[in-house]
Amino acid sequence: MNEQKMFCWQCQETAGNKGCTVCGVCGKTADVAALQDELVYETKRLSQVTTALRKDGKPVDKDINHLVTVNLFITITNANFDADAIKAAIAKTKTMRGKLATKDTKSTKDMVGVLATTDEDIRSLRELITYGLKGLAAYSKHANALMQDDEDVDAFIQRALAATLDDSLSVNDLIALALETGKFGVAGMALLDKANTSAYGNPEITEVDIGVRANPGILISGHDLRDLEMLLEQTAGAGIDVYTHSEMLPSHYYPAFKKYPHFAGNYGNAWWKQKEEFEKFNGPILMTTNCVVPPAASYKDRLWTTGAAGFPGCRHIDGEYGEQKDFSALIEQAKKCPPPTGIESGKIVGGFAHEQVFALAGKVVEAVKSGAIRKFVVMAGCDGRHKSRDYYAEFAKALPKDVVILTAGCAKYKYNKLDLGDIGGIPRVLDAGQCNDSYSLALIALRLKEVFGLDDINKLPLAFNIAWYEQKAVIVLLALLYLGVKNIHLGPTLPAFLSSNVAKVLVENFGIAGIRTVDDDMKLLVG
Repeated sequence: MNEQKMFCWQCQETAGNKGCTVCGVCGKTADVAALQDELVYETKRLSQVTTALRKDGKPVDKDINHLVTVNLFITITNANFDADAIKAAIAKTKTMRGKLATKDTKSTKDMVGVLATTDEDIRSLRELITYGLKGLAAYSKHANALMQDDEDVDAFIQRALAATLDDSLSVNDLIALALETGKFGVAGMALLDKANTSAYGNPEITEVDIGVRANPGILISGHDLRDLEMLLEQTAGAGIDVYTHSEMLPSHYYPAFKKYPHFAGNYGNAWWKQKEEFEKFNGPILMTTNCVVPPAASYKDRLWTTGAAGFPGCRHIDGEYGEQKDFSALIEQAKKCPPPTGIESGKIVGGFAHEQVFALAGKVVEAVKSGAIRKFVVMAGCDGRHKSRDYYAEFAKALPKDVVILTAGCAKYKYNKLDLGDIGGIPRVLDAGQCNDSYSLALIALRLKEVFGLDDINKLPLAFNIAWYEQKAVIVLLALLYLGVKNIHLGPTLPAFLSSNVAKVLVENFGIAGIRTVDDDMKLLVG
């Protein structure tokens, strides 16, 4: 039996659905895992100080809010593997706390990390809240990059982080805090939606090319639209095409990005296939957020990081909010690279965020009333490498022709190229965008509830079969629970960090369930 060197269970692929104890399935070493635990802990201690300051009526600087959200983002699965970068964030956080603290808040804890909490139900709820806050922090960070802030969201993130160190809180207190995290999850996604749409317009129905052109290319992955905007501006007229990868696909749906003739299309699939796909891309790859897979030596010198992302040996591009990042070195590298090798051809359709679907509302309602559309199934969330995720492709294929899939996040790559057809011109796969655009799906559901005159969102012809992988999916789940959505099916497995008692609360109060076979779930969810 291997000696335990670390403990992490924050993602769906954690070893044996119990916890990674030697090294992360994601590729992080035990040393990096320990540093991430320390960074989360120091961020919680800083949050104790800022929460006390706010309680005394004292303001907290925006830079401190940004530090907290970036720290949490650094520790999201597949975001940052760079020990030196994490050490620098820890040092900065300690310095900031030292400047703010009016008294010593030194902890008496002998250890930090998940197992520092001995009661399994308290531990489970603290981790559920912490992972939800990581997801919320990621969405806040993207809004901050577009100069949009919500002091209430930041104050809540810090108050909730501080609460996870409070030993006086009971199981019931923490359940209430988890639901409150969902409430602020809705507010955080609304903030990011406003930031994205005010900067780049409302997403619209768009065909996206998945082939390649003859010019050298740059591939941008992750989630950050501001990074994409700066890259497109700096590559204009340079003879280089820019392609999106994975969760950056939905950037093609925004009107503002359509003015760039060198914005070529989408290359490849979900994050976990990047080793083989990045190899064939031939040009530099810019990772703007999480979804970094430890790179192969053959393309490591072409992998660049920015923002919260990092990998040792890969070049990192700095830039504070509001500053122009300098992508010139990356662009010069691109000019010397051959064009991408084609791996697919054709087009895929997306752009069904809330405003676009509202514009089609009459058509959708008529299709439901006429019986042309029998049901909607929300299949949002994440993709991943485990064979068990083939379930989602098989489920999509097995759906009757009168059922429409609503999706957001990289889970879409399991079925967005299956050519599932349309219903009276309405595509059977309606892609709202990135994982944060699950907010759009919630707004669409609430609008349909209103249109059909229902008093409960759960009375809609709507089922939820959601795939999860990392912590942004956790905040989406908590947000849906806060909005009153029940009977969500979550897979491929329920989170390892849910104790049996906490899982029981979610099952009994919200109808949370796992997945079974495609046939069983088809009968249950569709009928």
